[in-house]
Amino acid sequence: MQITKTDFIHYLNCPESLWLLKNKPEAYSQYKGKFSLFLEKLIKEGYEVEEYAKLLFSNGINLPENSTPEFTKKQLASINTVFFQPSFSTPKGVFARIDVLEKLANGSYHIYEIKSAVSVKKEKLEDACFQKYVLQECGYTVSKVSIIHLNKEYVRQGTINPEYLLEITEVTEQIEGIYSSVVNEINAASNLINKEVINEAECSSRYKTRSNHCDTFKYFNKDVPEYSIYEIGRISAKKIGQLVDNSHLSILDIPLDFELSTKQQLQVESVRQELVIINKPAIDKTLDNLKFPLHFVDYETFPTAIPKLDNMSPHNHLTFQVSIHTMQENGELTHFEWLGKKIEQPAEMLQQMQDFTDATGTFISWYAPFERGRNEDMANWISGFEDYLNYMNANMFDLMDVFKTDYVDYRFHGSTSIKKVLPVLCPQFSYSDLAVQDGTMALDTWGRMVTDPNFNEDVEQTRKNLLAYCKLDTLAMVEIYKVLKQL
Repeated sequence: MQITKTDFIHYLNCPESLWLLKNKPEAYSQYKGKFSLFLEKLIKEGYEVEEYAKLLFSNGINLPENSTPEFTKKQLASINTVFFQPSFSTPKGVFARIDVLEKLANGSYHIYEIKSAVSVKKEKLEDACFQKYVLQECGYTVSKVSIIHLNKEYVRQGTINPEYLLEITEVTEQIEGIYSSVVNEINAASNLINKEVINEAECSSRYKTRSNHCDTFKYFNKDVPEYSIYEIGRISAKKIGQLVDNSHLSILDIPLDFELSTKQQLQVESVRQELVIINKPAIDKTLDNLKFPLHFVDYETFPTAIPKLDNMSPHNHLTFQVSIHTMQENGELTHFEWLGKKIEQPAEMLQQMQDFTDATGTFISWYAPFERGRNEDMANWISGFEDYLNYMNANMFDLMDVFKTDYVDYRFHGSTSIKKVLPVLCPQFSYSDLAVQDGTMALDTWGRMVTDPNFNEDVEQTRKNLLAYCKLDTLAMVEIYKVLKQL
């Protein structure tokens, strides 16, 4: 049974999940989440970075897509020295397709792995090591391994020069340091996927935090109950391991003397008592300190690996949409919204925002570091609005903070996301009825609408869908604020 680099990374994340994919693909497909829009975007951006990386090698030869290892072998015997996407397969069926392979003067090879990240993480080199293993098992000598990645210091000015956009970091020594352990893992992965039977009652993700669970976690871990230990906010993998080893999977099973932070203890107590824990004096004091008018604000942004505009750097966020609900002290509510029509800096948006809110009152957001970060970016990129954006940041309140310790509800399932809080506090409001239901859908929809010449959806309706989503984000904050004021 063949194992690819993607399979190997899957194995490192959760061996049992890979086994299920290889041996029971129908069962795997039922549990695996749909191919996420965000992952699809990352893959597209990876291809874009790859095209720029190829420009670093003027003599590179493009091998046909899905060409065979046999075809690669013939090409390596030619006078060419740089090959894009050559493929190799070991006698045991371990398959690799190399981003860039350079044949050196001494007959050895230099592997280049292309990444859309802005740095090289030592713990993320297993995939490059996998490539080296496959080549060497096929009888080739690999003397160098490098990572081609985006330069975090790069600032676009006009036409992109790939020599400035990208950096090449040699990792030969680091690869050598992990090579033997990675080879052992590759052999273990090959052995595992060829087993007819494994223990399907649990998987390795059982010992990881919720954000690191495999797609098929529920298939393997059917004994994990509602209100499980994985829902505890910011719980470490170490503590999860301690609880799992003692068969404590439910929050209700956690021993009373088990060490948790104050915030975590509040959450556990809320579950145990099925009680909403509210610190009303603290909430009242916090909200009473907010200066009117209150401007509930939310941005939608479009991050790209390759900067699309001058003065931007890799993975910067372009703000393309805003919604603001402004509440006066007498409760009067007004609304402003803006949605961009193309890839451009939103100077028009900022002018209209400033006209609508002026530098007055308090700006309220949900997870304020995000909005503050966008304001800092725009202050650097767009002249004339520095004072206004600085005022916003200096007078911004994060409504999400209330739900960290002062309002703890077990029905939030350990999350302070507005998508979890809103349906509990304001069940009359829902994102499920919207065509655009989250930020990832928003950036994907807008990105396709303004960049894809083959976009065949109704543009006017698409704009209405985007506006409705962002408007609900700020209206949700208004309604949650009202609930808190009425406690």
